[in-house]
Amino acid sequence: MKNSEQLYKALSERILILDGAMGTMLQRYNFEEEDYRGERFKDWEHPVKGNNDLLSLTQPQAIEEVHKKYLEAGADIIETNTFSGTTIAMADYHMEDLVYDLNYESAKIARKACDEFTTKNPDKPRFVAGSIGPTNRTASLSPDVNDPGYRAITFEELRVAYKQQCEALLDGGSDILLVETIFDTLNAKAALFAIDEIQEERNIKIPIMVSGTITDASGRTLSGQTAEAFLISISHLNLLSVGFNCALGADQLTPYLETLAHNSEFYVSAYPNAGLPNAFGKYDETPEDMARQIKEYVEKGLINIIGGCCGTTPDHIKAIADLVAQYSPRKLKKFA
Repeated sequence: MKNSEQLYKALSERILILDGAMGTMLQRYNFEEEDYRGERFKDWEHPVKGNNDLLSLTQPQAIEEVHKKYLEAGADIIETNTFSGTTIAMADYHMEDLVYDLNYESAKIARKACDEFTTKNPDKPRFVAGSIGPTNRTASLSPDVNDPGYRAITFEELRVAYKQQCEALLDGGSDILLVETIFDTLNAKAALFAIDEIQEERNIKIPIMVSGTITDASGRTLSGQTAEAFLISISHLNLLSVGFNCALGADQLTPYLETLAHNSEFYVSAYPNAGLPNAFGKYDETPEDMARQIKEYVEKGLINIIGGCCGTTPDHIKAIADLVAQYSPRKLKKFA
């Protein structure tokens, strides 16, 4: 991968900034059904409003605008608009056949924005992370309380779906593949297995970021793993980073990041929500509040990559970037 060298060099020198929420920013456009459809899908026979990944095809200028706002705020790494870009998630809109196109075009939009900013300032190269969400199915748990042995998806089905997504993300120009918001490690393992296959077939080494999500105060993922168990179950792979995102605000995430930072040989990433959602599902934490909480991460030397998830905006990312610029990145541990 041509930008890998620059990526590892940047990580050794400073804390890298990941962007903030795409969905939060897209809400500001107030897109309606016809905006989601655009010209290409104006006669699509199923509703498509809410399919944010589709906007890469129908409203690409909006996606590019959001990327550029985050780049201006100081982001080093931009996520593609592909969180639901698998045949499994796209089945909700009957758009399984569009998966390659969605991922390829999303990566191209992010690549173009990053290259523009890198050209302006070659000392701060920008990188594209292909966003790979968890899908809306789980391989470890039954969706039917009356049949605990039932599974809505198999490992093999997940592997095939993830492989298709990853190939398109790479073809479109992604530097990194980011398996994120993992609530079921078995799903993540299917994605990582697919990525490993691609590495072998294409004879390339792909920087892989893995980011789980702690779903509540129990400190476990939805499929029941503690932070330490999550780390152990993915540590056999040669990853770029491991971390946590979503579900919790910055202050609640600290103990789990400590577990990763003290036990992992990989770089550590975090991109929390802007606090917890209020009664209306909105996120109230200001950029200043969030930066103040993240100060604990950098003072304790816990992180290498930091950004924002639900509710975060370019203002949040700028406040975080300004803060962490004064601190050194976490030093990598080497275990015998």
